Amino acid sequence: MTPHGDPSQVMHSIAAVERDTGIGKDTLRVWERRYGFPTPDRDANGERIYAKAQLEKLRIIKRLMDHGHRPGRIVGQSVEALQHLSRGESSLQPSHLASQVRGREDLGAYIAMLQGQDLEGVRRRFSKKLAQDGLARLVMDVVAPLNVMVGDAWARGELAVHEEHLYAECASNLMRQGIAAIPPSVDPATPCVLLTTFPQEAHGLGLLMAECLLTLHGCRCVSLGTQTPVHEIAQAAVAHHADVVALSFSLSMNPNHVADGLKALSALMPLSIEVWVGGQAPVLRRRSIGRVLVLHELTDIGEAVSNWRHLKQLAE
Repeated sequence: MTPHGDPSQVMHSIAAVERDTGIGKDTLRVWERRYGFPTPDRDANGERIYAKAQLEKLRIIKRLMDHGHRPGRIVGQSVEALQHLSRGESSLQPSHLASQVRGREDLGAYIAMLQGQDLEGVRRRFSKKLAQDGLARLVMDVVAPLNVMVGDAWARGELAVHEEHLYAECASNLMRQGIAAIPPSVDPATPCVLLTTFPQEAHGLGLLMAECLLTLHGCRCVSLGTQTPVHEIAQAAVAHHADVVALSFSLSMNPNHVADGLKALSALMPLSIEVWVGGQAPVLRRRSIGRVLVLHELTDIGEAVSNWRHLKQLAE
């Protein structure tokens, strides 16, 4: 903090910028040389430090990159141009998500509460939806489209990082409560599903949404949380006698990390363990990867579980 306490004058280290934006230090240095942005100052030790305005521009750039924009086309643009571009990002969302958020005034109320730091209001609204319509409807009608709205609001500068984190925490807590309230399945043909993400994937909401629906469909779920090394996923799948490994990939995942990681995982596990993947990573729709089953929609989960049970019955 500066002597006058002006937050706009706070300088951020390159490590802080990497942590807050998800853009690596090496990438920041390359952009500095190649595109002339960012333009850091230097501290007393000669280390790069960045003004708040540069940090905010980098966050917008990262969001646009997550939606498929190439850095060479956007890094050199003004903040105003980037904000204008981000306002049209709904067209870059998958069509089913774009249609879900269009005209949803009820979802706009969540955004307003987050902006007003109304944590209790967000909790009440989530809890009411859960009590009235159940966990499946909370996940598909509220959390899935709200993920899109919150992300776009963040990119436009309408939500701060702490407000986005507040949303994620509230949504996660309610979904965990919903999962805990589901009675164990009595169906003998109950698949054990191990859920996690690759080390490069820190986003956990998609994983938790999948766990909700898998549990509702009678699966026994074992969640490792996020960012598990590939060889550890394979070891855990065997240790827990998993029938399925389920993985979630967000838009920000590098396509090569997704494809190479899935090939490596498949090679490490017995053929009896299926691999199910979902999320918004475009590579899931562009490439066919071995024995991997891609669930394009949350609603595909029910069909996948039914097909697994059917094949299990045929094998017995």
